[in-house]
Formats: sequence, C-alpha cells, structure tokens
Amino acid sequence: MSFDVVCFDCDSTLSRIEGIDELARRNGIFDEVAALTDAAMNGELALEEVYAKRLELIKPDKASIDWLAALYISELVEGVVETVAALQANAKQIHIISGGLRQAILPLAAQLGIPEQHVHAVDIEFGADGGYLDFARHSPLAVSGGKARICRRLRMQHSSLVMVGDGKTDLEAKQAGAYMIGFGGVVRRPLVEDQADCYVADASLTAILPHVL
Repeated sequence: MSFDVVCFDCDSTLSRIEGIDELARRNGIFDEVAALTDAAMNGELALEEVYAKRLELIKPDKASIDWLAALYISELVEGVVETVAALQANAKQIHIISGGLRQAILPLAAQLGIPEQHVHAVDIEFGADGGYLDFARHSPLAVSGGKARICRRLRMQHSSLVMVGDGKTDLEAKQAGAYMIGFGGVVRRPLVEDQADCYVADASLTAILPHVL
C-alpha cells in the first residue's frame, strides 16, 4: 500500500514523551495531569474534558516550552530520522498532527526537515514577559474529532493519506477516510491495537515503512 501523505502524531510516536505530562512533572503535578492524559488517550474521557484543565494546572511559560522542545528532540523514538528520510526520498508529503503544543513541536519538525506549515498542533499564547496567557481555544486539536478535521482538509488535496499514532485521537483519522497505523513502540493501548487498520509494536518507527511505501 502506498500513500501520498503520511501524518504522524508526535507524543509517544515521534518522541518517547507525552509533552504536557513532562511539563506537569517539571511543576510537581505529574500524577494528576498524567491521569487526565491517559484517560483521554484510552478513550475514557473526551479530549475537551481534559485539555483546558491540564494547561490551567501547569500554566506553561515560554521558558518551559523551550525546555520541552529540547526534550522532544533528545527523546526521539528509535528510527524516526531514518523513517522520515525514507519517506522524503520517496517524495511523500509529511505532516505532524498533534494535540500537543505547537511551539514545542516546531524545533523537532525543523530538525526532521518537516515544513512549519505541515505542523498542526495547539498554539500557546504568552504575555510580554513570556508568562502563560492561554491556549488557542479555537484549535480543532484541543477537542475530540480534531484530527479527523485536519485529515479531511488534507484529503481535499490528496487522494491517499495515512495517520500513524498511539492514541484514541489518532483513530479519528479513520472518520476522514484515512488509513490508520497504530504505533505501540512506546505505549501499547488495547483500544488502538483493536481498532487500527494495522498495528506495529516494534520499538523502531522504521517498522511502519513496509506499510506506507
């Protein structure tokens, strides 16, 4: 099977971490926030029920977002660089579709050679002093069904699209007619394993290549 566009989740797919959980750990509130994240990724709570709540608890400032950006890169999943290079060599268009924080994901995308306009995530708003103000509440990626909306938009221009990810929100791509590959190299979620079109449990992301080229 071959696809024109290959979309990746970021957290627990391109990078081993869950970004918002790591910001919470830095602030000493990891257990509380991680429980909310896990409930959303396992389909127990709707994303919109946890999104604002987590950020209001953490209030990430610009310095913590810069810290997280470096952590995303240092915790790259095995085989990410090779996977992206192989897809680019085969003229595939690559996008990142994430419910994570866009300013923290952009440096990772730049390192992989993925254009800024192909990074779909949630923007954070800072004050003049770099303190946390709010997040982009209009973003489709802060609510359930958001990844399906982004995939639908992409499918208006491209005939075939695949989404690679670890969580329930990544399964939403199927609502947009996308093929969905579940990636369990970091976290194995029974719901995703059961409902994905194809499931890869290898620790290296390169295991997806036979399914997308």
